[in-house]
Amino acid sequence: MLEAEIYKALGDPIRLEILQRLSTRSAYTIGELSANLGVSRQGARKQLQVLVQANVVHLAQNGRETLVTLDTTALQLARSFIARIESQWEQRLEALKNFVEE
Repeated sequence: MLEAEIYKALGDPIRLEILQRLSTRSAYTIGELSANLGVSRQGARKQLQVLVQANVVHLAQNGRETLVTLDTTALQLARSFIARIESQWEQRLEALKNFVEE
């Protein structure tokens, strides 16, 4: 299940901070993303690899730098999964409400 990989990738505060930063502009270098993260550039790269494996971010070489971009498709998939679960719960709660009121 791809959603599980996405949620696993989102389950770390450093990775969430990386995603927050990526949401503010189209691309960052690894050096820019690792600034003030509380981890080394190597540590940031390890965190990015988890996000890459979940297809949440993409890495691209640009000369000596590696550019990191956010892929919102995977995040939309996770959002859709949550929306389906939410819809099921709403239906069940509505059925319970109708049962109690009758």
